[in-house]
Amino acid sequence: MVQYAVTLCKDSGETAIANKIDLGGKVIIISLSIPIISASLTMLLELLP
Repeated sequence: MVQYAVTLCKDSGETAIANKIDLGGKVIIISLSIPIISASLTMLLELLP
């Protein structure tokens, strides 16, 4: 969905807005993946002796 908005903005000549939307999408994806990374690291630490 973010990529669609970025492409739409770039096609209309608004590259600055497109870059901000792209950055915002990446931040949201990273923030949503933090619990998964945390759970994976916890499980890995439990497996190590």
